[in-house]
Amino acid sequence: MAMQPRLDLRQTQSLVMTPQLQQAIKLLQLSNMELTVFVDQELERNPLLERDERGASTGLEADVPVEQRRDSDSLMVDRPETGAAEAPLDIEIDNSFDEGSAHEGPSYDPDVGAWQRADSGGGRGFEGDDRAFDETLSEPTSLRDHLVEQLGMDLHGAADRIIGLALIDSLDENGWLTADLADLAEGLGAPLADAERVLAAVQRFDPPGVFARSLKECLALQLIDRNRYDPCMVALLENLEMVARRDFAGLMRVCAVDADDLHDMLGELRALDPKPGLRFIDSAAPPIIPDVLMRPAPPGNEDGAVWAVELNPETLPRVLVNTRYYAQVSKGKRSKDDKAFLTENFQTASWLVKALDQRATTILKVSTELVRQQAAFFERGVQGLRPLILRDIAEAIEMHESTVSRVTSNKYIATPRGIFELKYFFTQSIAGANGADAHSAEAVRDRIKSLIDAEPPAKILSDDALVVILKKEGIDIARRTVAKYREAMRIPSSVQRRREKSVLACNGRVG
Repeated sequence: MAMQPRLDLRQTQSLVMTPQLQQAIKLLQLSNMELTVFVDQELERNPLLERDERGASTGLEADVPVEQRRDSDSLMVDRPETGAAEAPLDIEIDNSFDEGSAHEGPSYDPDVGAWQRADSGGGRGFEGDDRAFDETLSEPTSLRDHLVEQLGMDLHGAADRIIGLALIDSLDENGWLTADLADLAEGLGAPLADAERVLAAVQRFDPPGVFARSLKECLALQLIDRNRYDPCMVALLENLEMVARRDFAGLMRVCAVDADDLHDMLGELRALDPKPGLRFIDSAAPPIIPDVLMRPAPPGNEDGAVWAVELNPETLPRVLVNTRYYAQVSKGKRSKDDKAFLTENFQTASWLVKALDQRATTILKVSTELVRQQAAFFERGVQGLRPLILRDIAEAIEMHESTVSRVTSNKYIATPRGIFELKYFFTQSIAGANGADAHSAEAVRDRIKSLIDAEPPAKILSDDALVVILKKEGIDIARRTVAKYREAMRIPSSVQRRREKSVLACNGRVG
C-alpha cells in the first residue's frame, strides 16, 4: 500500500476543563464564609465588578429585569407522596449599573440648624462617644495576665518574681507546667530549692489546679483548695485507673468506704476541672449562618405544600458588572494591552455573576429535594430519618452525584428542628427484618441510645439483647454492628454499666 499524505475531517465530543469551569466547580463547594472572601478579592482586583448595595429579600431579583423575576425565590415542598412543586430555577442576569445607589451625603436638620452625619450614631453635640464600636469592646483576660497580676501581689522578691514569670511562661493552654523544674532552675541560675518554693506558692493561685505537672496533681490541688484532700481522696487519686475501669468494688476496698461514700467522692471528682487554663481561652465557636432557610408553608397555599425552602439572603454575595463604565472606557483610544485588560476583566466579571447565580439556584434545587425526601424527619425527629444516598438526590433532580456532593459540603439549613449540615441527611441503610423497609443508620443509633438510657439497673441490656429487641421492631442488625454503634456513642459495655448502676443505685439512687 502506497504511503501518501491526506487530510481528514473528524467530529468528536470531549469535555474540556477550562479554567472558568474549574473555578465554577470550586465555587460550588465553598462555604458561605469562603465565598465571601473570594468575592471580596475579586471586587478588589476587577475594576468592572462592584457590590450591589440595593436591599432585596432574596439577593437575586435585583439583578433580574422586572418582567423576568420570579414570584417568589422560595420553593414549596410537598409531602413525599405528592412530589415537589415545579418552580423555575434559572434566571437571567441584567448587568445594569444603578446610579441611584450612590451613598448620600450628610443631611441638614432645620430644627437644629446643624449638619448631621449618617454615621454619627445620632449624636448632635460634642458630648457623644465618637469611638468606633470595636474600640468599646472589652478583651477577655488571658491566663498569663491573670497569673501575672497575682504574681505581683503574692511574691515580693525580685528573684522569686523572675522564677514565677518563667513558670508562667512554661504553662500550656491547659494550665499545666510543661517544663522540667530542675532544667528551669538551672537555666535561670537559681537554686532548685528556690524554684520548688516558688512553685508551691504559685500552685495556690487562681484558678485552682494551675501549675500542675500531672492529672493527679491537678486534681489534688483543687481538692486542697476545697479542703477535701483527706486520706480517702488520696487513695482515690492513687487509683484513677480503677475509676476509668469503673471498678467500684475495688475502689471501695482501697478507699475503705461504702457505696454511699464512694458515690459522693466520685461526684466531687467529676466536679473538678482537669484543664483549668482552658476557661481563659475564648473558645466560643463562630455562629453558623445557614445557607438555606426552611419554614412551614403558609396555610392555604396554591400547591398545598408543607414546607417552604428559600435561600438565606445574608449568605448571597450580590455583585454587578458596571457595563456603563466598561462602555465609557472602551470608547476612548486605548492601547492593545489596555483593551485586552478591559476585555478580560469584563468577561471575568460577567462569568462571576453568572456562576454565583448558578451556584445559588443549584443549592436551592438540591435543598428542596432533600427536604422533600426527608419530610418525615421534620415531622417525627430522628426516628423519621430515612436512608438516603447522593445518587437518590442526583437522579431526582437530574444532576451528577459529584455536583450534589459539592453542593452539600459545608452548607447548612435552618429548620424548625435546628440547624443541620446538608450532609447530615445522607445516612447508610440498615436492612429491615422480614422484608420490612430499610432504616436509617442514624435512626438506629438513636434507638439504641434510647433503649440503653431506659434500661433498669436490675436488667442491663447486652448487645445480644439489643439485637433481639431491634429485630422485633423490624431492624435486621448484627451484634457487632450494635457494638460498633454503642462504642461510637461512647456508651460502656453491659458489664461496665451493670457494675456502675449497681453501686449508684444504693439508697434508692440510680446513676
